Amino acid sequence: MIGNRNLQLNLGLVLAGLISIAILAMPQGTLRAMDLKVPLKFQFGPGRSVPGYIHVLPNMAYTSKRGYGFDLGFKVKGVHRSNSAGVRGAFVTSRKPFFFSVEVPPGNYNVTLTLGDLKGRSVTTVKAEQRRLMFKKIVTAPGKYATRTFTVNTRSPEISTGGKVRLKPREIGSLEWDNKLTIEFSNIRPCLCAMTITQAHPVTLFIAGDSTDTDQRFEPWCSWGQMITRFFVPRRVVVANYAEDGESANSFIWENRLKKVMSVIRPGDYLFIEFGHNDQHERGRNAGPENEYRQSLLTMIAQTRAHHAIPVLVTPMARRLYRHGKIYNSLAGFPIEMRRIAKQEKVPLIDLNALSTVFFNKLGPVGSKAAFVDLTHNDDYGAYEIAKCVLFGIKKAHLPLERFIRPGLKPFNPAHPDPLSSFHIPRDPQYSTVKPSGW
Repeated sequence: MIGNRNLQLNLGLVLAGLISIAILAMPQGTLRAMDLKVPLKFQFGPGRSVPGYIHVLPNMAYTSKRGYGFDLGFKVKGVHRSNSAGVRGAFVTSRKPFFFSVEVPPGNYNVTLTLGDLKGRSVTTVKAEQRRLMFKKIVTAPGKYATRTFTVNTRSPEISTGGKVRLKPREIGSLEWDNKLTIEFSNIRPCLCAMTITQAHPVTLFIAGDSTDTDQRFEPWCSWGQMITRFFVPRRVVVANYAEDGESANSFIWENRLKKVMSVIRPGDYLFIEFGHNDQHERGRNAGPENEYRQSLLTMIAQTRAHHAIPVLVTPMARRLYRHGKIYNSLAGFPIEMRRIAKQEKVPLIDLNALSTVFFNKLGPVGSKAAFVDLTHNDDYGAYEIAKCVLFGIKKAHLPLERFIRPGLKPFNPAHPDPLSSFHIPRDPQYSTVKPSGW
């Protein structure tokens, strides 16, 4: 009797394994969203299905029922080269940027890409979620392939300790707070062969701030929070950008954004805190750098430390406002108060206000136009260079985080920024002339 039970159990386990393999090899998108479990392995393009991979054909648009597919209405072309080359024998490509989405629970993920073409050259830029730069430019020669991994954070507005984040209309329908992981492929000829998604457990760098460091949704607007993702070692650090347009230090708290961060922050994580632009324009009895602003920053510091995480104060980036050819402090006492708090509370400080002033002075009143869309908000080039200023500040403050900065990066000095002529990141297809909220 015991032998029969064992035989039945073993047969059941074998059958379950065969069913799992059959599900992963389904070529026509018959997998349902509820069946998707991390780790996930996708192969792209026409040709023979490879066991263990979900086969994604070029015509598979994202649907909530399927749980994965090419998203936002952008099309791809499939190319088949060889059945004997496995997942490298085919790929999808496009002359325009394209997006691939997959439903995953909120959390951190390692995404490993296989890029290349058996018979042609490929050039690929990769962004994730709301235009977070992961790889600036990956080039493969004909017959060569690149395998690259990045680490990305996804989130939802629900808070495990109760309540929800009070989202602004701008955030509803964006790629930031949905139930998907979305990856963008662009450049001259992106060739996507395969993708693997696994759970990640890195150090998380949370950002609390405003429109100068949020994940901007549309071109030509951009922020350093979207660019700094490209500079950290994958699997070791992930950026979770909770900054949002129009936020002051106080509103970040009462909109439950700080509560959301505190519900997921872990010991050893970081919270970078940059406010001042919108705080400057608040009115009322408690307005001003030494009142509500100060108390809000102290609250963020205390709660971060209570979770055994590391608060880092980041003075607000300078505006593009010049007098006699030099940037002047248009943020009044807010950078000064943040420096004072950092000293009193023994909190690490990245003086981005000072670093950005050096950078903008180097560019000058005319040259700085190449780094801004308006007087406050950066474009891609400006955001990329400001992200490098933040890295410069991380090193200057000797944060343990600096050991996770990608090796091989050229030393950066804000007084000697990268020339605009050497900078290129493909433009995203989503564009808006509407100015981000805030000042």
